[in-house]
Order: sequence, then structure tokens, then C-alpha cells
Amino acid sequence: MKKTVAQQTVYVNSFINGILDPAQPMLGPVRDGGYIVANTAPGCWGPMITPALRGGHEVTQPVYVEGANVGDAIAIRIKSIEVTSMVTASGNERTMEGRFLGDPFVAAKCPGCGKLYPETRIDGIGPESIRCSECGADTTPFTFSNGYTIAFNDKKEFGVTLPKEAAEKIAENGRYYMNTPEASIQNPIVAFAPHDLVGVVARVRPFLGQLGTTPSKAMPDSHNAGDFGSFLIDAPHEYALTKEELTTHKTDGHMDINRVRQDAILICPVKVPGGGVYLGDMHAMQGDGEIAGHTTDVAGIVTLQVHVIHGLKLDGPILLPVEEDLPYLAKPFAPEEKAKVLEYAKGWKLDAIEDSLPVSFIGTGANLNEATENGLSRAAQVLGLTVPEVLNRATITGSIQIGRHPGVVTVTFLAPTHLLEKIGILDLVAEQYA
Repeated sequence: MKKTVAQQTVYVNSFINGILDPAQPMLGPVRDGGYIVANTAPGCWGPMITPALRGGHEVTQPVYVEGANVGDAIAIRIKSIEVTSMVTASGNERTMEGRFLGDPFVAAKCPGCGKLYPETRIDGIGPESIRCSECGADTTPFTFSNGYTIAFNDKKEFGVTLPKEAAEKIAENGRYYMNTPEASIQNPIVAFAPHDLVGVVARVRPFLGQLGTTPSKAMPDSHNAGDFGSFLIDAPHEYALTKEELTTHKTDGHMDINRVRQDAILICPVKVPGGGVYLGDMHAMQGDGEIAGHTTDVAGIVTLQVHVIHGLKLDGPILLPVEEDLPYLAKPFAPEEKAKVLEYAKGWKLDAIEDSLPVSFIGTGANLNEATENGLSRAAQVLGLTVPEVLNRATITGSIQIGRHPGVVTVTFLAPTHLLEKIGILDLVAEQYA
């Protein structure tokens, strides 16, 4: 990118067309230690019914981080996440045959004029309201099999699903109720006015479904992970990849892990100069697994702080969740606990116990078994352990947790502090779990 003075804070209110492309310009640069403040657009359903978006999401334009070179890592502190949408809609998806080329998330096609990635307009409300701007055909590649409209109270403490009349009122002015950023081109999903669930109450706990660094080869944003990315292998559209290309170039920024929330730290690989930090797909709430396939996509304001970790070569992200989100067995031991353990151990002629802290490796794959193997392998490679040792550590001092079904997991365990120091993240981990 053009040589400019690095900024302490970079404000982001622009979005990509769904394709994460290292050849496209980045914002910034932001200083090492600086901040990124972003107004994010809703993910999933809005982009899914906007054929002009080619990735299934609408994430922010990436930001160049000063001093981040290929082979480094970037630690991203999530300082704050604020939901700005008043209402959203979501539910299970049903694909519409004849309206896409191989992949409805990536290559939507108008069933009337046959145009790929057609521009659209909203004509009325309901699931047939998205029309091709050229021929007027109903052109959305997705509808709901079971859907709902959910409204949030002013303090964003809870949401409640709405009845038909309320959903239809909201559908008439969707961008207003969803607080869609001005630069976003997505159609608001509330235009469909789904109302299969009524009166269901859910607690709000927002997180980022997309947060990471730019892959080293152009790929659709929602497919920058091992599970959705597998749909790109030998696909019939222009964004097809080989399996080797996917493995080499992806950075697993699309995780849908509900622990990627305020006060967590995500350490991401740098596979292009400057890293290219991007974000989006904020969710108001989600249980482990995102088992419905989708959840409550919202707009929001996010503040991140970035730090370059030189020489830490990663294949995929490492997560340092907030302590509350750690599995019980992976919670750090307090000093009084350690003293008690050591006193007991001395009775067995053991003069020292291992000093350890929690760490969580992201694994992705075409299914959960592959994702688990990937996470275990990454942990072993980064820390210099064998996979069998990681298996044991994750079993007695941690857990395997599902991020997204079908193929995103976290491999969490207590790792020896001398190994965390060796790879250059001990200070970060110790600070997180002080």
C-alpha cells in the first residue's frame, strides 16, 4: 500500500463486496498498539438475500497494521462491542434451486435473466420482495424454513420474538430498524417479516462471528474457514480453489465462536503484508454450535486494539477467552490452590509442579472431526509438543468446544508457561488471566 504515516486510531465505515482479496486496497495503516473503531454491518441473512454481495457476508474493509510482516501474528484485543440494531430477523435457511451457480452464498444468479450477481431492489415485503433490478424476477437464493423477527430493549439486555403485525410493520422500514450502516448495500432481512416464533425471550451477549486477518488468496468472506471453505474446492464459479490452496491461504476469520466477545483476545496469523484486520457478522446471542445455521445478525460499533507479535508463525487463530468462558478444567489455578497442591505433591517426593495458563487453539475442517484434528495439530506445532501430549492435556486440563457446526472447534487446555514464553505470548496470557 502507499506509504503513509501510521495512525493511532483508524475509523472504519466501509465494506467489501464479499470477497477478501489481498490485492485490494486496505485502510490505515494503524500503529502497532493502535486502535480500530468500526461500524459493522449485519452478516449472514442480509448479504444472503443480496445477490450483488459475493461472499455470504458484508465485512469491513481490511486495515493494514504497521510492522506486521508475513510470518508474524497480530494480537487483537476486543475492547468493546455495542449492538446498534433495534431489531433483526433470522432462522433456518432453505435454498432456492435455479438461483445460484454451485454455491448460493457466493454465486447468486437471477432465474429470470440469468445474470450472475444481479443488482436488486425491494418490492413490498415478504420472502418474494427481493427483485432483480433488470428483469424484475424474484431472485433471492434463500428463504426461511423457520424464521423469526426479534426486537431488543434499549439497554440491549434481552430480545423477544415478535408476532406477524409487528414483524410486517418493521419490514416496511428495515434499514432504520436494523440501523444498517450507510455504506452497506445489503437488503435488510427484516423485509421478509418472518414470524414463526412468537414470544420467545433470549438474553443478549454480543460477539463477532467474523474477526481476523486477510487470506493470502482471494476468497469469499464467509468461506474463510475450513468448513465453509470446503465448498470452494473445485467449485463451478470463479472463486474455486484447490484443497491445497484453501489450506495454505485461509486465515479462519469466520469462526462464529461465541467466546470471541468483549475483553477476549484473538491472536491471528499474518499471511499478507500488514495483516489486513477485518471484522463483521456481529451476533446478539448464540449458543455453542450455531446449530440453526444462523443467529441474530446485528449492526454494531466495535473497538479493537492491535499488537504485532514478531516471529510467531501461525496457521490459524489462538483465542484467549474471558475467564468466565473458560472450561472448568482450564481455569487458571489461584496461588493458594498451587500452594495446597505443592504441599500435597511433596508427600510423593515431587518438589515442583508445572506452572501453566489457559490457551485456546482454533481448529476448522469440513466436519467436526477434521476441525478437532486441525486444532490439536495446530496446538502441537505451535507449542512444540506431540499430538498425543496435547490430547492428554486437553482431556484433563481443558476441553474441546464446538464453535460452529459443522466444522469449527476450540481446543483449550492449560499450557506450560515456559512454552508460552518461548513463542512470545506469555505476557499477554498472564495479563489476561492475572
